[in-house]
Amino acid sequence: MNNSSEVYIAGRKIAVTEAPFVIAELSGNHSQSINTAIEMIEQAAKSGVDAIKLQTYTADTMTLDCEQEDFQILEGDNLWQGNSLHKLYQKAYTPWEWHQTLFEKARSLGLIAFSSPFDISAVDFLETLDVPCYKIASFENNDIPLIERIAKTGKPVIMSTGMASLTEISEAIDTLKENGCQQIVLLKCTSAYPASPAQANLKTINHLRQTFGCEVGISDHTLGIGVSLAGVALGASVIEKHFVLSRDDGGVDAVFSLEPNEFKLLVDESASAALSIGQVMYGGDSSEQNSKKYRRSIYISQDIPKGQYLTEDNIKIIRPGFGLAPKHYQQVIGQKVYKTVTKGTPLSWEVLKNG
Repeated sequence: MNNSSEVYIAGRKIAVTEAPFVIAELSGNHSQSINTAIEMIEQAAKSGVDAIKLQTYTADTMTLDCEQEDFQILEGDNLWQGNSLHKLYQKAYTPWEWHQTLFEKARSLGLIAFSSPFDISAVDFLETLDVPCYKIASFENNDIPLIERIAKTGKPVIMSTGMASLTEISEAIDTLKENGCQQIVLLKCTSAYPASPAQANLKTINHLRQTFGCEVGISDHTLGIGVSLAGVALGASVIEKHFVLSRDDGGVDAVFSLEPNEFKLLVDESASAALSIGQVMYGGDSSEQNSKKYRRSIYISQDIPKGQYLTEDNIKIIRPGFGLAPKHYQQVIGQKVYKTVTKGTPLSWEVLKNG
């Protein structure tokens, strides 16, 4: 077994020998009100969390404003069914001009404040705000160019494993280390919204620690706090839960978010904790299979006539995930298309084959 390397975030040691590092994820539950976001931070601080986390993206950095079926959320059991990806992210994003105010508010209350960047421009922006660490979201853990940029900041990285296979986790960790990041925390995460305690498979926590020699925590999308409690019992040194002032008031993630007083009630969900242990699992629970299509991949972002070349201006790494994997991005730049392709087409090898 490898020894976990020590991780410090803004001077706070992250380890199984310390109290769990508890992160309140604001996500889009501010419902586009900066006053609500500020009140969320105030209430999170009163709840005793260690950190607040934002998400840094715009609808245009996440996906294309495109009405094709690829870009619609059609599953009947999806919390956001009926939205296009672009409309959902337009509703859920945190305006970039709020970030400095929110970070300063959090720090004034003794909280650590950071964010999940969803593309390279977001990393560049967050660097101007001197964040102490970065979070890589589960849907972005296959975006190798993004991971490279984050690693080059030299700051600690928390990464959700989500739907990633063991090989994909290894590729991401190798990318982080090769580009200067040595302080890594992995989060066991079930990418279903909300997730059931029976899908948490928390035995994976110890397997991740043994396999990669990293600190390991949990990003918990279940209802209540029982699964988080079980995660701590199984060695989780970080707990991330979505935060809302009141579920009754709504919010894009309100259904599976905790209210302020619930961050103090880790004992009350013992029934959920009993269900949560599970087994070692990679590659996604059955509940996650539909979510895989919303990972990032390479798409045609402008119409390209036959015989023209792929450039950084006409392809993008975006959600959804029907195109080539982002790791092929540099490989395909400069290659010629042998048939006309339109905006919103997932890039495939067939587009680049002559005849």
